[in-house]
Amino acid sequence: MVAFSLTFPSTVWGLESFGPWSLVAVRSVLAALIAGAFLLAGRVPLPDRRHLPGLAVVAGGVVIGFPLLTTLALRTSTTSHAAVVVGLLPLTTAVLAALRTGRRPSRAFWAAAVAGAAVVLAFTVQQSGGALSAGDLYLFGALLVCAAGYTEGGRLARLMPGWQVIGWALVLCLPLTLPASAAALALEPVRLTAHGVVGLVWVAAGSTFFGLYVWYRGMAAIGIPRASQLQLAQPLLTLVWAVLVLGESLPAAAPLAAVGVLVCIAATQRAKD
Repeated sequence: MVAFSLTFPSTVWGLESFGPWSLVAVRSVLAALIAGAFLLAGRVPLPDRRHLPGLAVVAGGVVIGFPLLTTLALRTSTTSHAAVVVGLLPLTTAVLAALRTGRRPSRAFWAAAVAGAAVVLAFTVQQSGGALSAGDLYLFGALLVCAAGYTEGGRLARLMPGWQVIGWALVLCLPLTLPASAAALALEPVRLTAHGVVGLVWVAAGSTFFGLYVWYRGMAAIGIPRASQLQLAQPLLTLVWAVLVLGESLPAAAPLAAVGVLVCIAATQRAKD
C-alpha cells in the first residue's frame, strides 16, 4: 500500500518533465526492462498459451489502462481528489472478483457497495461544482480497467508466481510501449528535472513492478476479495503524501469522503457471503 499510495504524487512529479503519453509509455518500458531482467535471470519459461488472455487483461488494465487514465486525470484533478475517487477501487475489485468467480454477495454487501458509491459520487460532484469533470470520467474508467486487471492477475497468481504475472504482462506490452515511447517523446516536450526523474523511476520500479509483484503474491495467498480490502489504506496515505510531498491544500470534504468509503467497504467484509 505504501508503494501504491505514492503513485499519484510520483505521477504529478513525473508530469513536470514529461507529457502524459510519454510518462505512461516510458514508465511501462522501464518496468518491462526490470521485469525482463528478472525473468531472464530466473530462466523462466514462456507462459502457457492458455494464460495469454488473462495476461492480456492484466496488461490492458494495470500496465496501460490505469496509468494512462489516471495520468490524464491528474492534469486537471488534484492528487487528493483523485485519491478519494480511486478509494472505490477495493470495492470495485471485490465486486468484479465476485462476478468472475460466480459467488453471490449478500444483500448487506450490496447495501454497503451502493453506499460507498454514493459517497464517492457525492464527493466528486461537489468538488466539480455540480457536474462530473473530464478528470472524473478518466478516474472512473481507471477504476474499472484496474479492477479487471487486479481480478485477473489475482487469479493467475494462483497458477504462477505473482512477479511472473506482472513481469510477463509488462514484457508482452513492449511491442506497443516501445514505439509509443519513441512517438510520444518526439511529439511531447521533455524538460528534465529532479522531481520529474524521481517520479518516473518510482512509478516504473516502485508502483508498476515491485508494488504489483507484492500485490499479486498477496492476492494468491489470501484471496482476491480479502486482499482487495487491504487497499483501503491507500487513499488515506495518498492524502498524507499530497500534503507533505506536493504541498496541496486538503479540501475539507476529502478526508471525510475517504473515511466514508473506508467505513462502507469495511462493512462489505463483515457481510456474510
